[in-house]
Amino acid sequence: MTDASQGPGSGLHPLYLADQVRELDRRTIAGGIAGFALMQRASAAAWQVLRQRWPEVRSLTVLCGGGNNGGDGHVLAALAAAEGLTVQRVLLRPVAELNGDARLAAEMATAAGAGAEPWTPGMRLAGELMVDALLGTGLAGEVRGAFREAIAAVNASGRPVLAIDIPSGLHADTGAVLGDAVLATTTVTFIGDKLGLHIGAAAEHVGELCFRDLGVEGLAATDLVPAAHLLDKRLAAAWLPARRRTAHKGDCGHALVLGGAPGFGGAALLAAEACARLGAGKISLATAPAHVAASLVRRPEVMAHGIRGATDLGQLPAQADVLVVGPGLGQGSWGQGVLQAALETDKPLVVDADGLNLLAAYFAGAEEGMAPRDNWILTPHPGEAARLLGWRVAEIEADRRAAVVALRERFGGVVVLKGAGSLIAGPEGVAVCPFGNPGMASGGMGDVLSGMLGALLAQRVPLEIAARLGVLVHARAADLAAADAGERGLLAGDLASYARILVNSTECDGDV
Repeated sequence: MTDASQGPGSGLHPLYLADQVRELDRRTIAGGIAGFALMQRASAAAWQVLRQRWPEVRSLTVLCGGGNNGGDGHVLAALAAAEGLTVQRVLLRPVAELNGDARLAAEMATAAGAGAEPWTPGMRLAGELMVDALLGTGLAGEVRGAFREAIAAVNASGRPVLAIDIPSGLHADTGAVLGDAVLATTTVTFIGDKLGLHIGAAAEHVGELCFRDLGVEGLAATDLVPAAHLLDKRLAAAWLPARRRTAHKGDCGHALVLGGAPGFGGAALLAAEACARLGAGKISLATAPAHVAASLVRRPEVMAHGIRGATDLGQLPAQADVLVVGPGLGQGSWGQGVLQAALETDKPLVVDADGLNLLAAYFAGAEEGMAPRDNWILTPHPGEAARLLGWRVAEIEADRRAAVVALRERFGGVVVLKGAGSLIAGPEGVAVCPFGNPGMASGGMGDVLSGMLGALLAQRVPLEIAARLGVLVHARAADLAAADAGERGLLAGDLASYARILVNSTECDGDV
């Protein structure tokens, strides 16, 4: 969970790369705030979070590295000691080897009575709470030696952990784990929120995230374009206002779901139902004839058409406002023909699942001369993204932002890279979804998302906003469903009814 209550501005919460935050820090100091004063502000903010989160704690183990991140830990240790807490300060760098503000901070902690001992393998970490001030945002290579040992000891302690600025071992730009990383209970980060705290492995390591701007947000920063923005749950109310009293189904658009090759009908049915629940006025489903009866039983409001192949589509694509192609499509001749028919239209498209796998083959040379398209939303998971780009899955996961940007550059339109911290890349930049839960690791979730996206496009929500809003509603619906009955056993079909609640909320604060 992200506490961005002190986040910059009233719009989308910006996320920066580590170099950008260091530049903000440099400009702040050049603007007249001394570096040590800024370090004291950061430590005071972290101390405040600690006392609010763990008011009963009476002893701390503060692990301090050698840079300014370690300096933050030293100052926090001084604050804790001054308030009477027992402080075990574990030094990964001797005070004599410290320089500048970090040296001042260490001397401040010693003067305040915070005990200090050098790190030794197997040493007892005595505090009720661990404070991670080992490594900051400058880490680029794999963690080794004593620092890796200390990280492992923190993780094995069984105690809650407060990470200062970033969990040590986590890459500040990509969220990748550099060998090993602290598993924080809470992370408090400063000045500019870091992209790597929201993507990659961040969900496993950051815990509750608290952002504090230290009173310097916005100083000469208008030229620093954020690497991404966090989606705001108020987006639904902004783009889906209450309908006019005279609205009719024609006003709400017609979506056509193309999928459900023989033997794969469930995915297309899930997509069509989600499309209906998010408010498309009319929903048609073109699927293998064997699946029509199941569609009529499950959702008779959907106009199901049995097709033996693309030649049976007739005027269906021309009659629709948007096409959703891919759920249960298969990669055989049935799916190939249906996808080709969709690509030959000028209608907005949502392409998912096997539609993406077929696209990967087309762009790799099966269809020479295919150009990027500006009116589609592609929704790959990491495996599909790897096939589309010709990368390895590990390369996708190592830098998800770079991957989604590369997909957008190659294919045009808007691209959703699914996963923990789903990324949406479009003409306006990259957005990150901070919602969702592990219960979504079950079959059919992507099919439901594609149906939701189709419904939003049918209702004439602009392409990039539709992608952001669809991802947001999908993830928040899963969170509501998990809150009701738990994450394990969460089914894709559970999301549609919760999504309906969300898209009908007119609360300005989005607290549904």
